[in-house]
Order: sequence, then C-alpha cells, then structure tokens
Amino acid sequence: MNAVPLADIQRAAERIIDSTIRTPLLRLHFNDAPCQIYLKLENLQPIGSFKLRGAGNAIQLADPHELAGGVWTASAGNMAQGVAWHARRLDIPCHVVVPDHAPQTKLNAIKRLGGQIIPVPFATWWNTLVSGEFAGLDGLFIHPVSDPAVIAGNGTIGLEILRDLPDVAAVVVPYGGGGLSAGIASALRAIKPDTRIFAAEVESAAPLAASLDAGEPVTIAYTPSFVDGIGGSAVLPEMWDMVHNLLDGSLVVSLDATRAAIRVLALRARVIAEGAGAAGVAAALSGGAGGGKVVCVVSGGNIDLETLSAILQPA
Repeated sequence: MNAVPLADIQRAAERIIDSTIRTPLLRLHFNDAPCQIYLKLENLQPIGSFKLRGAGNAIQLADPHELAGGVWTASAGNMAQGVAWHARRLDIPCHVVVPDHAPQTKLNAIKRLGGQIIPVPFATWWNTLVSGEFAGLDGLFIHPVSDPAVIAGNGTIGLEILRDLPDVAAVVVPYGGGGLSAGIASALRAIKPDTRIFAAEVESAAPLAASLDAGEPVTIAYTPSFVDGIGGSAVLPEMWDMVHNLLDGSLVVSLDATRAAIRVLALRARVIAEGAGAAGVAAALSGGAGGGKVVCVVSGGNIDLETLSAILQPA
C-alpha cells in the first residue's frame, strides 16, 4: 500500500466531524526563522493529541459485534487516550499495553478515561505493536500506526491544512510509527503533489532516517528520552513502502533543539507542546524544510509538568 485513497480520507473527515475539532492553523512569528512557520495545533484536541482522529475513524468503521468485547491498543500514551476516549463514549471496555517508560501525565489521562493499563518492558511493547497480539487480551485490537482506517483518520489533518493554506510549500510531521505522516502525505500527494513532506525525528531514536539512508528498513539503538511520543528501534515493515514513497525525507533534530522549540512555542505562541509535538518546529527552525510557508504539525501537548518546568527554566 503506497497511499490511502483520498476518498477514504474524505469519508473519514465526515465520519469524525462530531467527535474531533477542526484545529486552527496559526502563524508562528519568529524573526530568526528561515521560513514562514505555521502551526497545526493538534494539541488542542480534547485529549491533547491528533490520535483522536484515527482512533475515532477506526472505531466507527468497526463491526458492532467486534466492539462488544471491548477494544485495546499498544501505545506510549496518546493513542491509548484516543482509544479510551472513544471507548468511554461507547461504554465499552478498553485495555492499553504501555511501555514502562511512558510518562505519568499520559498514564493518568488514560486512567481518567477509564482505560486499563498494562505496563511492560519496551521490547515486549514493541513486539506487541508488531504482532498485534498480547496474551489474555481479547476484543478489537486497534493498531496505533498501520491500520488503514487510522491512517485515513490522520489524513484529515492534510485536508484541513490545504483548505487553510493552499500555497503551503512544505509540511513537517513528527515520526513515530508513520501513521500520521503517511495519512497527511496521502492527502497532500492527491491534492497538491508538489508539496514537500518531511518526517521529524530526534537524534536518540531516528529509525526512519537510518532506513532511508540505507535504502531499506534497518534496526537502530533506541535511547528513551523526554520525547516519548515518537521514535523507536525500527520502521514497522508494513509502513516502509508507504513512507519511503510518500515522504521527501526525515529531518533529525537534537534533544537540545527540541527543548528550544518547546520554549519557543511556549514563550512566543503560548502553545504547550510535548517533545514529539515540538520536533517538527525544531526541524523547521533549523532550515531543513526549506523556505516559503512551512506547516509544522504540533501533534500533541501531553507533557509532564515537571519535564516542562525543567525545560522552561532559563539556562
């Protein structure tokens, strides 16, 4: 699968209109930026993350008999919240397999939404993500990345970007598993194919950049950091063809640059972003996305207050 059909994305937009918000696209006024930066503020979704879109589309497309046994997913936090939010709305059980380094603020949110948390070591979590299986869990598994319905739901962001900024030159999307970037790119390639589309990764976990350099999926050493919403040890095999064909490259930024972007967003735009949500801004500020009008997808704002406070402290 090289792209999600535009018709699927358009139908997803109609399907989720009552359960998500059409997030604003705001200009970041930063005199030293090498381009005109616009912020697609998915951190303003009810759960503080874009994941509400894909989760909602997948659940609404599911057979009601499948949903009777509940839903479950494997997520570091944001997809878990998306699935749990919709499960609570439908009054069905929800279980979430989470890596043991998931931030407390996301775990607390999952619990508030009624999700049952199963913490496991990162390797076990990754294997669950790849296999879609976990002993003892029944119900409908909603893959946080590669489910076509999830990708189509994510792609609705691309439709909104083009409506608000038809002459966008480039879009930078945080890269975790590829579901967000593939969805947005599917919409953009169908409507405005000359738009440059980049993934954003951090130096401590950038499997896509390494794989693009090698011309094939490779495994890298993964180092956990405060940027918990993106990154891993490998590109999911089922996503490789899609992201390899749809994206113009991956922009890798340092953890320090990501911290600086969080500060810029908070102080200049009054926007609270988690590390993943700020990675695209860091990439745009570096000049990696080129000039012109560049949209950075602020994918989420679920960051521990202690972490945010430490980042905002003056050096």
